[in-house]
Amino acid sequence: MDFAAIVFPDFNPVAFSLGPFSVRWYALAYVVGLLFALWYIKQLVSLPRLWGALRPTLTVQQTDDIFLWFLLGVILGGRLGYVLFYKPMFYFGHPLEIIKTWDGGMSFHGGFLGVVMACLIYGRRHGIGLDRLLDLGAASTPVGLGLGRLANFINGELWGRVTDVPWAFIVPGQELPRHPSQLYEAGLEGLLLFAVIRVATHHFGALQHPGRASGLYALIYGCSRIFVEFFREPDSFLGYFAGFITMGMVLSLPLVAVGIWLLWRSRTT
Repeated sequence: MDFAAIVFPDFNPVAFSLGPFSVRWYALAYVVGLLFALWYIKQLVSLPRLWGALRPTLTVQQTDDIFLWFLLGVILGGRLGYVLFYKPMFYFGHPLEIIKTWDGGMSFHGGFLGVVMACLIYGRRHGIGLDRLLDLGAASTPVGLGLGRLANFINGELWGRVTDVPWAFIVPGQELPRHPSQLYEAGLEGLLLFAVIRVATHHFGALQHPGRASGLYALIYGCSRIFVEFFREPDSFLGYFAGFITMGMVLSLPLVAVGIWLLWRSRTT
């Protein structure tokens, strides 16, 4: 096999420093993504034409409250998801390591479940349907997902499998070129997902049918993640199941099923 590859740029994982404190690109991606989500939800609930005969799910003032719930759901769910899905035996033996989020280790699927639980609790307290709250999250979070994958690329982590495609990168510490799978995910889970849901909400009345935006989100993310897993190197401590199945595929299959169910259900709402 004839390998030709691009040398990976010498990125600094630290975006900037303030005295003894360093702010990493990954943390910055989370902050910018969450702030964008807050701003975008306020835009959505401020446009009555997007909701048709329905009232907007939240008031502008309530978006600040739900933002805090989203934040807790993403951080707690993402961390606990990583602990339970990827390294349960290690963390059960070293429980204090769970709080060391600065060492990395977040799971999208765990964060997704965390946001679902946050929306469920908030919705029950305020008499708002879970699917309507999830629709707002679905419309506003893809930008953060895309930024997170770009930060993975800058950090030189979660690399793809060995390949001879002309856009492959030589990863630091690796001899053979690999797929830039983080960029594939940024394009599919970030840019494409945001664009599809934006068109659906602004031009096809998705917010007028509770569950439609979140159904699109779950279906497209699940399919995108399964697709990219064929190019992404699995975690070394997990490897493959049955020779080709990865943990990312296993965790994404339920999302595909939920997405199809939500889209089907939204036809009658």
